[in-house]
Amino acid sequence: MASAEKIDIKSLFLDELQSELEKSAEPSYRAAQIMDWLYYKRIRAFEEMTDVPKSLRARLAERFPIGTMDIIRVLGSRDTTRKFLFRLSDENLIESVLIPASPALYGQKSDRRTLCVSTQVGCAFGCKFCASGLEGFSRNLRANEIVDQIIAIERASGERIDNIVFMGMGEPLANFDNVMRAIRIINSPWGLGIGARHITVSTSGLAPQIRKLADEPLQIRLAISLHGATDVVRNQIMPINRRYNIGMLLSACDYYVARKKQRLTFEYILIAGVNDSNDQANLLAVHAERLSAKVNLIPYNTVEDLSWSRPSQDRQEEFLSILRAQGISATLRREKGSDIDAACGQLRLQTKRKFSSGAL
Repeated sequence: MASAEKIDIKSLFLDELQSELEKSAEPSYRAAQIMDWLYYKRIRAFEEMTDVPKSLRARLAERFPIGTMDIIRVLGSRDTTRKFLFRLSDENLIESVLIPASPALYGQKSDRRTLCVSTQVGCAFGCKFCASGLEGFSRNLRANEIVDQIIAIERASGERIDNIVFMGMGEPLANFDNVMRAIRIINSPWGLGIGARHITVSTSGLAPQIRKLADEPLQIRLAISLHGATDVVRNQIMPINRRYNIGMLLSACDYYVARKKQRLTFEYILIAGVNDSNDQANLLAVHAERLSAKVNLIPYNTVEDLSWSRPSQDRQEEFLSILRAQGISATLRREKGSDIDAACGQLRLQTKRKFSSGAL
């Protein structure tokens, strides 16, 4: 089980742990016991694995850390959107957002509890509406650091998370291998046991990685951060569009939907005077019809240091009505979290600046 660099045990698959144990002449069933302690009983130290031999616990502790996440700030309350700020072992900061279930109506079950997780420290893609990349990119998150966000928030909130969205800080498809490893751990019955159809990966438009994701066997959902229906408009908002323009992006989406059973979603942040015109709505409808995609309209969430603003409520509703008039399945998000700066990267950015100024 020795390695030059210690790998957190929550970055391993069950079969990988079995192979490592077999090298030490341990029975393979020990791996299932260990996974049960990690993901079902949620222990934080090998010493707590009481049905695992003491000698094995000691060897595991020498070779594999069990990472934990330190929550250093929480904004919001139990019945609202909550944002959690984590400090990693190398002192970097990341954040996750817990979106609560909506109240049940007429005896129906309430909606799922959704957790928006981060995949990178910072971001290199510089989307013009987003705070995540304002101080640049530091590093990719490891698989265990992605999984630990879920475990830490379930522990802190006392709530079961059953819907995961890779839409926090960072570009998930730029950290493809770690994200896919984390997804398999999240999905596996020996891991967190969250169904693939309850897992969504969002991308700013990395066309080659969309094709690569399409070839993965899991039926996870894909959301495209489109935010502009033409190259001229999207270039203003999404620098990635200069590398993979809308034509290339839609071609990759064609490839994806041909291989997956899941329906594609276009995320579209409405920014006043930039991408909220009737022409943009009509062209967006054309793209959505081509792919039988849903459209999720999101009023812009103000970010300090960025000059954008959200359209009026009437403009938002008009944009929505144009899509629906053309038969597009579209929703206008009744936004949660604007009062706690829930847009990606805001809490991290504010906290870093306060640390730097000595205010915290």
